[in-house]
Amino acid sequence: MASVNLVGLDIGATSIRGVETTHAKDGPTMLGAGQVALPPGAVQSGNVQDEKAVTAAVKHLWHQAKFRSRSVVLGVTSPQVVVREMSVANLPEKELRKSLPFQVRDALPLPVERSLLDFYPLEDPGRNETVRGLLIAAPKEPVLNAVRAVEKAGLHVAKVDLATFALLRSLAELNGEVEAVVDIGAQITSLIVHLDGEPLIVRTVPRGGAEITSAIAKRLSIDVQEAERIKCDHGIRPDTGEWDERADAIRDAVRPLVSELRSSFAYLTSGERQRWVTRLWLSGGGATLPGLVESLTEQLSVEVVIADPVSRVRPGRRLRPENFSGFHTSAAVSIGLTLGAA
Repeated sequence: MASVNLVGLDIGATSIRGVETTHAKDGPTMLGAGQVALPPGAVQSGNVQDEKAVTAAVKHLWHQAKFRSRSVVLGVTSPQVVVREMSVANLPEKELRKSLPFQVRDALPLPVERSLLDFYPLEDPGRNETVRGLLIAAPKEPVLNAVRAVEKAGLHVAKVDLATFALLRSLAELNGEVEAVVDIGAQITSLIVHLDGEPLIVRTVPRGGAEITSAIAKRLSIDVQEAERIKCDHGIRPDTGEWDERADAIRDAVRPLVSELRSSFAYLTSGERQRWVTRLWLSGGGATLPGLVESLTEQLSVEVVIADPVSRVRPGRRLRPENFSGFHTSAAVSIGLTLGAA
């Protein structure tokens, strides 16, 4: 029976992105890609607020990108998602999934009956009594709302996956170094730090480009549209010691996000298993902020590189470049979703 091509679907705060791939002997091939805008407020911090608007946008995306497949891998992004390392009883997969609510009840800040649970093993336990891995817990209602909005567009959600794991698959290099992958969206920044593919930190930070723009607008007493223009045109410029109101406003607006990254990296250097991040892959719409790479390199003392998620897939002959050129840096999640569904 022939395998079904899958579309990785990434629902953000301002747009929906999709990538369709097929898996051949010589590796994954990208058959189609597209992005459509969402009306303001339709999605807030990963939660679908306007189901009809999201359904309409998904339909428009399929029409625009000419996707052939109607099977979807849906990415989940929410500050409420909990990812925690722990050990659970070593059971066959089906039995493990059934037992998770009872094994992890006391380890969660969310009620298990209102959560979707999964477990990501970090080792082959053999015949050991327990297995070490990552517990993933997502609030059930936001995930079901997103699935319902997508399926009302006439699609089938074959799988739901964590967006941060998709980032790991599409961008990480397995070279023995500790790497961070940071995807900056409008309202959420996804962070995963790994060593040779094994996650060390998984975080979803409720900060992004929209917060930066709002902080600039407030500081300069201007509207959000003008603040966005200044942010994109001016960017983060080096501190020359001379007073520049716009430059100071942008640097101050970016500082809370940088502090979140710094605290995450500092956490790795404490405790028994000390790790130092040596490289940071930067993706998402916020990655294009002028001067951000240089600023993060200086403040975090790591190599910072704008990610190229397309390097993991081959462009297919029927891929329409005009549907992909506008969101190249934001395609990492969509591509990673399909890579994990082979």
